[in-house]
Amino acid sequence: MNESVRNMGEPVRSVFADDPEMVELVELFVSELPDRVRAISDAAREGRAGDLRDLAHQLKGAAGGYGFGIVSEAAAEVEAPLRSGGVDLNSVRSKVDDLVDLCSRVTADAE
Repeated sequence: MNESVRNMGEPVRSVFADDPEMVELVELFVSELPDRVRAISDAAREGRAGDLRDLAHQLKGAAGGYGFGIVSEAAAEVEAPLRSGGVDLNSVRSKVDDLVDLCSRVTADAE
């Protein structure tokens, strides 16, 4: 994992940002990302562990598919402890915060 991107506040770019066949798809994913993040934040704040798990799982797959591997990894870190159930959401709060931060820095722009 690229820790400088994850921890230093740098923009998060898709590996497909320069691919002419993917640009529109990446832009669409990025434009819909705030709604996904809002749903994740709401589920965490409202204590809906099952919804949070499902939303993180969906984001994990979508982000990876659109070339945002680091976001996919962060979503997996939220999802994993919730798969077994019975997890105190406070134990994943920092992982949710990290995911939200990463998503706030996602851009469709190429470097």
